[in-house]
Amino acid sequence: MKSAMQNIRHLELEDLESWVVTQGDKKFRARQVYDWIWLKQARGFEEMTNLSKEFRLSLARDFVLTALTTDMTQHSDDGTVKSRFKTHDGHLVEGVLIPTDKRNTACVSSQIGCSLSCKFCATGYIDRKRNLEYDEIYDEVALLNEQSEQKYGKKLSNIVFMGMGEPLLNYRNVLKAIDKITSPDGMGMSPRRITVSTAGVAKQIRALGDAKVKFKLALSLHAATDAKRHEIMPINDSNNIKSLIDALNYFYKQTKNEITFEYILFNEFNDSLQDADELIRIYRQVPADLVNIIEYNPISFARFTKPSEEKVDAFMAYLEKHKVNARLRRSRGKDIDAACGQLANKG
Repeated sequence: MKSAMQNIRHLELEDLESWVVTQGDKKFRARQVYDWIWLKQARGFEEMTNLSKEFRLSLARDFVLTALTTDMTQHSDDGTVKSRFKTHDGHLVEGVLIPTDKRNTACVSSQIGCSLSCKFCATGYIDRKRNLEYDEIYDEVALLNEQSEQKYGKKLSNIVFMGMGEPLLNYRNVLKAIDKITSPDGMGMSPRRITVSTAGVAKQIRALGDAKVKFKLALSLHAATDAKRHEIMPINDSNNIKSLIDALNYFYKQTKNEITFEYILFNEFNDSLQDADELIRIYRQVPADLVNIIEYNPISFARFTKPSEEKVDAFMAYLEKHKVNARLRRSRGKDIDAACGQLANKG
């Protein structure tokens, strides 16, 4: 077991119990500390008020308790709240609270920046600095949940990993964060209310199947041919559409979990009825529950624009005519750069 100033949240309960015993204290103290860390989301040892001052000083001597802090918060006219969080080593990362009548959703980030360079996404123009640790992802959710309770009087109902970064390139931390979020020792949220969105890492989609995860999966498709997808999403070079179809089918066979396709409409690029036909062809090869057609949110350094309402309506009508379960997802938080593809740590 490491000693010098280890992050206490990176210890399992058994590790804490061993440490407590070496201090000459009773083992149940470890459970008290563990509850403060995860269940009560303590942000410092001084908050652990049912522990003696001497015991808290011992904790502070041997461990650090690093926590995300809220660096800035912006409120949209539509009720969306975007927060910029600061890590213990000074990095910035964004999360969004999206309220509706039926649900309050947290959109969380998994990496600081992103390495995938998708041509339409603001985060794709930021270099990846590092992965977020599982306790930092947990903090994002905890802080957004606090906002939800304070502003709207109710807890989060859903979590989507659709913020900054590619979740499946931070596989271990994302899965461990979800494990903590869904644990009775943590937030106790149902994994069925969590969706992990990926730009498409076939090997890791299969790994999710092997792990028998219980959360939902969304694939950011955004183009229905390899040629077009390659043009806007470089990850398609190593993860082409066929490999993703095979991986999604494997994931479904192993888990029976809900799969969604995400498809942003770009004017004169992927919004024709021929594009809709290609999308339908993919949809019919995977047991997907839904296709989310997403309104594009233009960013200053990308060449794409939104299609007209008429083209969007025609695209949706064509999908409906061909029995595709499709939903048009209107953007939220555009006025504060909180909408899909806009997260870039801008003030």
